[in-house]
Parts: sequence; structure tokens; C-alpha cells
Amino acid sequence: MATTGIILALLSGLCNGLFTTPMKVESRWKWENIWLTFIVVACLVMPAAMIFSSGASIRVLSRAPGSAVLFAISFGFAWGFGAICFGKSVDDIGVSMANTLVIGLSAALGSLVPLFMKGMGRVGTRQLVLFCGVGLLLFGVALCGKAGRTRDGGSPNREAVPLVGYFFAVTAGVMSAVCNIGYARALPIAETGKQMGYSLFAATNYIWLLMLGAGAIPNLAYCVLLMRRNQTARLLHAPASWSSWGRSSAMGLLWGGSIFLYGAATPRLGSIGPSVGWPLSLAVGLLVANLMGVLLGEWRGVVSTAVRQMLLGLGILLVAVILCGSSARLP
Repeated sequence: MATTGIILALLSGLCNGLFTTPMKVESRWKWENIWLTFIVVACLVMPAAMIFSSGASIRVLSRAPGSAVLFAISFGFAWGFGAICFGKSVDDIGVSMANTLVIGLSAALGSLVPLFMKGMGRVGTRQLVLFCGVGLLLFGVALCGKAGRTRDGGSPNREAVPLVGYFFAVTAGVMSAVCNIGYARALPIAETGKQMGYSLFAATNYIWLLMLGAGAIPNLAYCVLLMRRNQTARLLHAPASWSSWGRSSAMGLLWGGSIFLYGAATPRLGSIGPSVGWPLSLAVGLLVANLMGVLLGEWRGVVSTAVRQMLLGLGILLVAVILCGSSARLP
């Protein structure tokens, strides 16, 4: 069962690493148009479709503990602001630095906080291997970020990095971890569904319905504000916009798929599922995103030092994936 959970977590990371690729090849729409469609598909359409297809009853939410429902909504709403901050940090300090800070903080907090919340903070063999994996994960993403800075530093016309960009990145990293912490606190919703006779996967979808729905609110509001300010709403129905709709929707399907795969993985990884599945998914997502960057030519013609740093960082991430995955199989 743990093997299945590890595979699902890896697939979750694969989808997460691929989901930004359609954005990189989109040229007709502005950011707010792409992000609006992405949020609608990933946070509203997909959760509703998963609930409908599973045949589960909405009575699960009415019978679930009120505190778990409140945790899902409030933590999901907070994560929504983190998603906005991530986009702002990328604009201010670049993809490499933003991902280093956001993924590093998210991995550390999202993995370790649920572990301590469960009262399993004592250091046994299983916990020690997990701590080593998380530590290597943080070191690997830092090295990948350093490689990005080395690559980007080759430009003689590089502008000074605004300090507010680092604030946005740190905020985004904390809020991304909030999503996993909120999921861990909302697990009684899934237990209620199991007691009512539904599969664990079907019952878990109600957590995502609440969290992603709440997180969509600030994102949609911000996108609408930008479209009004920049007068870009007309692009949504411009001629030949179907390809833009398709690419933006594909982003939502890939990212939403990563979330639901993660939700299916954690119950199969034992009592510390969120602490194992979270770093696994994040590490693979970063690995795939870096590989896609190579295929898209982002590392073509850069200094060899940056390439060596990137390859070393990716190798360390692979070791971190193995350690985090193996911790789920230890007694």
C-alpha cells in the first residue's frame, strides 16, 4: 500500500512540474486571463467534477466535525493569497529565487508541522530518515536556486532586485505550507465520509472542494481587478482565442490533477502520510520543472558553472525523493 502511495505522490509531482508549461508558450493572453481560467478549472470545476463522479453525498460535510470544515475553509482561503504572492515574487525576483524560497519554506513547514501536530516529533528511525530527506530537499532547492542566480547574473543590464519581492516569496512559501497543514487538520472530514460508506478517495475530495473553493476567492478577485485596470477582459472572447482557452485549461487540469493525486497518496503512506507525500510531490515537481526549463531552452548558452550547479541540485533532489519515500516503508 505504501508503494502505491509513493507512486501517486510521484505522479502528483509530475503534474505539478508540468502545469506551468502551457503558460510559457501562451502569447495572446495576459497573466490575469491565463490565471483566471486556470483557477476556475483547477479550483472550481475539477473539485465539483470529482465529487459528482464519485457519487458521494453532500451530507458528508453536514456530518463532519465543524472544526475540520472551518480549518479547510480558512486554511484554503489563506493559501489563495499565497498563490497571488508567488506570482508577484516571480515578477520581482525571478523564477529561480522565488522557487527556491517558496518551495524550501513550503517543504520544511508543510512536512514537519503536521508531524509535530500528530505528536510524533520524537526522533525514531522513521522520523530521522524523513528529517534527512527534508534537509536534503532544502539543500537541493537552494542549489538549484543558486544555479538560476548564476545563470541570470550573466546579464550586464540586470536591475536591482526589490526587497519587497523577497517578502512576497517568503509569504508565498509560508502560505503554500498552510495548504498542507490545513489538509492535515481537515482529515476528519474524510474519516466521516469513510464512516458513511464512501471510499477514502471520494471522501477526501470534500476537503479539496472546501480548500480550493475558498482559495479561489482571492485569486479570482485579483484577476478581475487586473482585467478591469488593464482592460484585458476582451481577450477572453477575442478571435482565435480557443487555443488560449485550451492551454490555460490544461494548466488547471494538470495542477488540479496533482492535488487529487496527492490526496489519494497520503492515506496510503501511513500515519505520517502528509509529512511523506508533501516533500515527495514538491521534489519531483521541482525536478520536472527544471527539466522542462532545459527542454524550453532556458539553460542554452549559459556558463558551465550554472549547469553543473543545476545538475548537482537535481541529483540531490533525487536522493531526497528516495529518502522521503523510503521513510514511509520503515517500521
